[in-house]
Amino acid sequence: MKKRYETIVIGGGIIGVSIAYHLAKAGKQTAVFESGEVGKKASRAAAGMLGAHAECDKPGTFFEFARASQTAYKRLTAELKSVSGIDIRRHDGGILKLAFTESDRARLMEMAALDSAEWLTPQEVYEKEPHAAKGILGANFIRDDVHVEPISVCRAFAKGAKLFGADIFEYAPVFSIEAAAGGGVRIQTASGAAEADHAVIASGVWSGVFFQQLGLNKRFYPVKGECLSVWNDSIPLTRTLYHDHCYIVPRHSGKLVIGATMKAGDWNEQPDADGIEAVMKKAKTMLPRIGGLKIDRCWAGLRPETEDGNPYIGRHPENDSILFAAGHFRNGILLAPATGEMITDMILSRPIEPAWEEAFKVDRKEAVHK
Repeated sequence: MKKRYETIVIGGGIIGVSIAYHLAKAGKQTAVFESGEVGKKASRAAAGMLGAHAECDKPGTFFEFARASQTAYKRLTAELKSVSGIDIRRHDGGILKLAFTESDRARLMEMAALDSAEWLTPQEVYEKEPHAAKGILGANFIRDDVHVEPISVCRAFAKGAKLFGADIFEYAPVFSIEAAAGGGVRIQTASGAAEADHAVIASGVWSGVFFQQLGLNKRFYPVKGECLSVWNDSIPLTRTLYHDHCYIVPRHSGKLVIGATMKAGDWNEQPDADGIEAVMKKAKTMLPRIGGLKIDRCWAGLRPETEDGNPYIGRHPENDSILFAAGHFRNGILLAPATGEMITDMILSRPIEPAWEEAFKVDRKEAVHK
């Protein structure tokens, strides 16, 4: 391990490796320190939906940021394949947000005014997906809300970062971070100390310990999401079905990914039987025949929620050498490209969209969104 880098990234989930990729591509000597394996925590647990519209019911700063990140994936799909040789397995079927009640329909029809969302009648839905649940009142069809396979994206970003010169250390937990005596930042790891001009905290829900070490009273709340996958050998499904934050996502492999529960405050990373039963019950309301498919596996991940639901992407208010990129909640996969670009722009002193900088800065005034 080298003792000095230009930038150190703490955390090897999809946010951390995206940052490392963009920094290394820009010529910065970068190191990533990950306490386990790259992409094996919340990133691996995600379904991989690039749901800018699925997660936003109205226009605003978050939607614009999410849309920019979603658009970046169009370029990155080919770029990452060219650089790393890894296919991120983009699936272009889009999402059908189903309406089961009049309130669902009113909300979705209003949302259809957003770019690329199209309201469909029940008959139009069944023409696209004939096995969707009967009795729906319609759906929003969102062509641009495609999905990728998260572990493939993590591997592509990580390998690309390495090929651009980054060092990635797995099973290398960081115990502390502080200002270095000669300027910049010093971290202490299991393998010794390292210093850098800049450090980026990107450890998901586990970022809170570093915020506390650095004198910032910001809390992260784990929201456990339980999922399962099934082998689909009998139901033609080419688009994601979505209702009330639950989804059925078709994979190129022939699997369907089904999720997810929302268990606030639960730090246990193992799924339980009640959670999986609840997910399956919800899935059958969208695709009744799914109950007859064979289970592949079950898993869980911890989403990092913040007080106001927005991530922290920005500098420490009192130390420009320390930056944060954490708290992406349900949207880590979606927001990874834009976050990587934004952190890189900050470190390289490039222009940044003022509205994004204001909305995601660490010392913003937060209104509790729960």
